[in-house]
Amino acid sequence: MPAFRQVGEKQLPNPVLCMAWSPKRDLIALANTTGELLLHRLASFQRVWSLPPSEYTGKEITALAWRPDGKILAFSLGDTKQVVLCGVEKAEILHVFPMQSSVTCMHWMEVTEESSALSSFYNSEDESKLFLPKLPTLPKSYSTTSKIFSEEKSDEILNLMGEVRLNVLVLGGDSGFVELYAYGMYKIATLSGVSGTCRSLSLSSDLKSLSVITEARSADNNSQICYIQLDTRLLSDCLPEVTRMARKFTHISTLLQYLHLSLTCMCEAWEDILMQMDLRLTKFVQEKNTSTQVQDEFLELLLWGQSSPELQALLMNQLTVKGLKKLGQSIESSYSSIQKLVISHLQSGSEALLYHLSEVKGMSLWKQKFEPLGLDSAAIEGAITAVGSFSLKANELLQVIDKSMKNFKAFFRWLYVAMLRMCEEHVPPELNKMTQKDIAFVADFLSEHFSENEELFERKGKYFNVERVGQYLKDEDEDLVSPPNTKGNQWLKFLQESTHLKESPLLFPSFPQKSLHFVKRMMESVIEQCLQKPAEVIGTSVKQAVCLPLYTVPESSESTPRLFELPSLWNDKKAKMHHVVFCMPEISPCKLYLLRRGSDPDRRIPNSVMSIHLRHHLDDADEDNAAAQTSYLHSCLDARFYDDEMLTVVLQGSEEDNRRRVLAQLPLASALSCETEFSWEPNLRLDQQSSSIPSHGLVLGNQWRELENMKAQFVAVNGIRKVACVLSANLRHIRVFEMDVEDEDDEGAESQNASADQDGLDTTMTSEGLEEESGEAKGGERGGDAFRKTEEQLESEEAL
Repeated sequence: MPAFRQVGEKQLPNPVLCMAWSPKRDLIALANTTGELLLHRLASFQRVWSLPPSEYTGKEITALAWRPDGKILAFSLGDTKQVVLCGVEKAEILHVFPMQSSVTCMHWMEVTEESSALSSFYNSEDESKLFLPKLPTLPKSYSTTSKIFSEEKSDEILNLMGEVRLNVLVLGGDSGFVELYAYGMYKIATLSGVSGTCRSLSLSSDLKSLSVITEARSADNNSQICYIQLDTRLLSDCLPEVTRMARKFTHISTLLQYLHLSLTCMCEAWEDILMQMDLRLTKFVQEKNTSTQVQDEFLELLLWGQSSPELQALLMNQLTVKGLKKLGQSIESSYSSIQKLVISHLQSGSEALLYHLSEVKGMSLWKQKFEPLGLDSAAIEGAITAVGSFSLKANELLQVIDKSMKNFKAFFRWLYVAMLRMCEEHVPPELNKMTQKDIAFVADFLSEHFSENEELFERKGKYFNVERVGQYLKDEDEDLVSPPNTKGNQWLKFLQESTHLKESPLLFPSFPQKSLHFVKRMMESVIEQCLQKPAEVIGTSVKQAVCLPLYTVPESSESTPRLFELPSLWNDKKAKMHHVVFCMPEISPCKLYLLRRGSDPDRRIPNSVMSIHLRHHLDDADEDNAAAQTSYLHSCLDARFYDDEMLTVVLQGSEEDNRRRVLAQLPLASALSCETEFSWEPNLRLDQQSSSIPSHGLVLGNQWRELENMKAQFVAVNGIRKVACVLSANLRHIRVFEMDVEDEDDEGAESQNASADQDGLDTTMTSEGLEEESGEAKGGERGGDAFRKTEEQLESEEAL
């Protein structure tokens, strides 16, 4: 009766580059060579959803990691150098952030450390809900790839952060770049000093150290694998403060994104049709023969009801009654949309930003606790001032919209009547009434907005700037074409005359010459500086505790996907240790090596290095063939930690039996009870002193299963859910197992028949690897049909 129950098998059309089990559910995420992200269920390996590659995010997935609560999946893209957070429930992209260089590996961990300060913080409610209104959702029509704020949920940002307990996404890349992101969103540390390309990462659950596996060129120009342990004690010493700061700054960075998206919505609401008036009048100036000003032509029409033939041609032939109506409607709908967005989105977002920054300022003033983390109260004060300036500019835009709407309404009403009279059509009596006050209002509008401006023509290619709202939404550094007229403003006059208030830090500067976009960018850069300072300070506090060169990589393995290659890292939360498992096929192909380090770099660990000799003695050999089958010698293809005491390995038979593949559970208890201690020679690589590493025999019991008709190569496991996924050497053939259930004999036989069919396909697909992808996809479907019977049988048996 084979150990482990096979619950699914599939032939995939595209090679798999990374695979990772969900920490909380029976789900596995796969990324393939086309840049597609797939989510499959354990039961019969059924697909839940697929996320196709896109131009916006990228097409070359380089690494995968699940958030510890299993609700969000992070993946990195090599072509666009971005990291994407994807919601597992609906396959939605929730958050995207750029990286300086390509990410090669990632690890997402949750802090398990407990303290009284933390538990009181975890249990306390977020008070911002009591003081701040709920942020309005962005318009449904808005086609953004970021869906944090477009869901009809109450706490989008809190949902994105997950639990209050701190979780950290660790990213590693080329040239030794390592970054730590709290809640997967806010950068809390940028680490330097790691040499080589990061191959694997593991941050200890007590935050005391970070294990990194790197690949770098050694002195003799070979690729050398090293184990580096970085001391991150500042994070563990200041854990309550780091948690508070990270939550606040995550709020702030998402609010910045909210304001950015709101402003983008406003720019989309402003239409190019609103520029028609300016462009038509400019064309009129260039084509007319008379020397009279445009302003005078319109004033003549207003006062005497007479117009020049040129103006009449402009109004009747180019603008037209129908066009004027359309322009009026466009201006009204566009302005009211922008006005609503400013009032509901920009103002509420700015208020929330001011609230959270003020709380951070309070934290920064508690210097004993927060100064070591790089919180600078002067910089945060500058950020608060920048947000105040942004709010003032948003208010200024509201006033400009309000004034423009009144002006245009009166102007278009008068012009509409004048044009109806020109073409001798009936004028409705309700439009015909114009008081002296209305005439004076339109005259003021004409004199202010319809004067030719030569300087403006040189700058913008037009003589007029009748439409005053669009200039606020332009993303450029130039000053406003028509800044608001502050003549006669009593408050500004009082400020300029007051020596004390002029330079007062209590008053926000207003930047009257600048656009809303410019002030927003200025605010973003000031806040970004505040957000980056702690990452730099914490990053410089991290020191390298140990660097152990392990072995050199043979050139032949260059073609293997780096993500699947050993060494594999594991963090033992109970024993507070880092484990590294690896092979040295050049030195001793039939051994598996284990390296252990305490998560506290100063702590000494017994049995720090050991090896397991992969000779398997069979207890149940046939009597006739006992001599031939007493033992098998294996080499290890892949090994992953199933839990703290168990390794899951894929073994390959020795030279004469190298087609044989075995999936096995390898208990570590006997190996760890060793008396012999290994003494590390500091100037030598581990492979140069491998003969003195204590070795143990292989103890499998009945925890193994031969993988028939499959050229198995890699494995991904989840000890919490007790599942494993085995991948073939061609990266297309997958088998999924439940590890704590034994296969029943009849089911095992059926499964093996299906495997035989699959393997025929596996070999043909390997040999026909150069054929077109469509042919491969068809082959995958045929393989799926071959196995569907088994799946149905399994489901019916489970139901029974």
